[in-house]
Amino acid sequence: MRRVLSFLNLVVTTIILSSVALCASPFDRGGEVSRELSRLWAHIYLRIAGIKVSVTGVEKAATPPYIFMCNHQSALDIHVLLAYLPLSFKFIAKRSLFLIPFLGWAMKRAGHISLDRDNPRKALKAMDEAAQRIQDGTNILVFPEGTRSVDGKLLPFKKGVFSLAMKARVPIVPVGICGTSLLQPEGYQVPVQGGTVSIHLGDPIPVAGRGVSYKAEVADEVRAAITRLTGCQKS
Repeated sequence: MRRVLSFLNLVVTTIILSSVALCASPFDRGGEVSRELSRLWAHIYLRIAGIKVSVTGVEKAATPPYIFMCNHQSALDIHVLLAYLPLSFKFIAKRSLFLIPFLGWAMKRAGHISLDRDNPRKALKAMDEAAQRIQDGTNILVFPEGTRSVDGKLLPFKKGVFSLAMKARVPIVPVGICGTSLLQPEGYQVPVQGGTVSIHLGDPIPVAGRGVSYKAEVADEVRAAITRLTGCQKS
């Protein structure tokens, strides 16, 4: 029954709150309305699914902007981060999410950045846009694996997000999510059970003053930090 309620809630609240966000967007210059509606959407979803979330290390992200880099275990990660990461940020997300009616339209209006991995020119343009937004003071959140892990182990990282970091020259904050893959495994549209999820923020990793030749080194540092924060095994 809870899974049915979660699915109905996902559909209904997505349509209603996305519609409100779209109507408000011409007047929502700072994105505050969109941000609060997104958090409300995620909180309702998690509440009905019976999922509780704990967060540690927020004090480490005291002087934004940052690029947050997080492991990706489940579709549930997005709800958890929107609801419980108490910082303003924009996702860099795959283009297919922006094609979903209502949800995708609201994401675009809210300023999240679409990444078309099948079109290198558009992907580069998206990264340039993200770098400019970061330099203007916006926090960006990315999943460096590029897709969800089916077994909880970290997948290889995409190089493009580290090119973005070197271009933006702001610190990277590693983020580890634990528990989402158990509650909503790959292939499920809603959680299969209630439970507890934890989010852990690590110490910022400086990028300024490190040239492109340090990109692999920075990626290794981020991977090691996320591994510590999640308990994942290196793949």
